[in-house]
Amino acid sequence: MHIVGPILVAPDDVRDELWVLDGRITFERPRFTAEEATTVRGWVLPGLVDAHCHVGLDAHGAVDHDTSERQALTDRDAGALLLRDAGSPADTRWVDGREDLPRLIRAGRHLARPRRYIRNYAHEIEPGDLTAYVVQEARRGDGWVKLVGDWIDRDRGDLAPCWPYDALKEAIDAAHAVGARVTAHCFSEESLPDLVAAGIDCIEHATGLTEDMIPEFAARGTAIVPTLVNIGTFPGIADAAAAKFPEYAAHMRALHARRYATVRAAYDAGIPVYVGTDAGGALAHGLVGHEVVELVRAGLPPTAALSAATWSARAWLGRPGLEEGASADFVVYDADPRDDVGVLLSPAKVVLRGVAR
Repeated sequence: MHIVGPILVAPDDVRDELWVLDGRITFERPRFTAEEATTVRGWVLPGLVDAHCHVGLDAHGAVDHDTSERQALTDRDAGALLLRDAGSPADTRWVDGREDLPRLIRAGRHLARPRRYIRNYAHEIEPGDLTAYVVQEARRGDGWVKLVGDWIDRDRGDLAPCWPYDALKEAIDAAHAVGARVTAHCFSEESLPDLVAAGIDCIEHATGLTEDMIPEFAARGTAIVPTLVNIGTFPGIADAAAAKFPEYAAHMRALHARRYATVRAAYDAGIPVYVGTDAGGALAHGLVGHEVVELVRAGLPPTAALSAATWSARAWLGRPGLEEGASADFVVYDADPRDDVGVLLSPAKVVLRGVAR
């Protein structure tokens, strides 16, 4: 395959062409003739990253093989060729043997407090068991562990943290000792100080990020994955809960109302921001382009929003982009996504492992 660009290798590295040989990228002109190669023209980005999705999961729990396959294919066809699965009870290791499916980085199964998360999703445990389960899920996953940092406390009638600091610190230290990173679902403000002080690597959603906490995140390099397409569902969640839990409903509406300002303040402070959709729970797969559009609405420059789904996201997850010798995983567009990130919604061609899919 001969790809005629612009090839967006990095924000400041744009090349004219690349070739695909034996499923891998090369920037050196090969010996075959033009007649022997398929020529593709367009603007080229590394395969997009959805750094928060759930393959093998729907709103009710684990799904069957065929449903998981459809989820992965939907992400692939949207250009998402690298997925960080942020918690799933399903065994999806079979995906690794499928050349036509995106690359998957698993975080094991969610770890939550009893009756403090969605039914059938998590290992529901007490704080004294957190460290053992973190180590277990670190060994089952691909270098990540997922905690549920806060959820509604029905006695309190609002969001509340799930774990005491001492349990978090011990568990996160144990994960780091076995080479895993830890992320946590967090909607509220109150859960963040202990998680960050305990050394958490990433916060999912991060709607509770405040002016007081932003400098701490920035100093520690704690990343956020805002999942703005998911945060868009907060008003509906609030409406459904308002009669029984009015304080919780008001809180969710307030978090939604300031969602864009929160993400922009985080970006302006230098906090690493990455693209994730939270697909696989209540949301459909294939929304990676929509999340990039949301980041631009929040105030990120288009190139920064693109990087959150490509160059910087791949580096953060330890996976190559458009590099000499790397697997040919890229997406081709008919127009320049730096001018309009909405172009991501309509890939012209998706190439995975050197094959046009």
